[in-house]
Amino acid sequence: MRATYKMVENGYQVAVLCPTTVLTAQHEKVFIDRFSPFNIKVASLSRISLGSEKNTIEKIAQGKIDIVIGTHRLLSSDIKFKKLGLIVIDEEQKFGVKQKEKLKQLEIGVHVLSMSATPIPRSLSMALSSIQDISIIQTPPQGRKIVKNIVTKISNDKIKEKCI
Repeated sequence: MRATYKMVENGYQVAVLCPTTVLTAQHEKVFIDRFSPFNIKVASLSRISLGSEKNTIEKIAQGKIDIVIGTHRLLSSDIKFKKLGLIVIDEEQKFGVKQKEKLKQLEIGVHVLSMSATPIPRSLSMALSSIQDISIIQTPPQGRKIVKNIVTKISNDKIKEKCI
């Protein structure tokens, strides 16, 4: 969120690529809520935005939308940005190499931020060989519950105890 804010603050557009329409809608809501006090224009493109899609595409090309969040729809040839500065790829492992390379070709010198809870071997290899930087978030979010795994024989009493 901070990286996208800084890019917009410096006059650039941001594209956030998500693997599903559900995640696109969730991200759009969070971005709109967080950035509403700053007059940052946020829009989304996915298969559920068909009615307003043409208008959104025109606004992206004109630079009237600061942050566009979308599914694979962002990879379409009709999507043009006025001044793209950052591409955020959420759930990187859901996208192939060709898709990620196509995004990088949208604008020369565009910054790419890939996020994943389960990094793929190619990204880890690139990070270890210093081709790509990697950051690891080691502190869990506030209020996060610890997952506790227990291996035991199945017992209806134990199931009832844990479910109640």
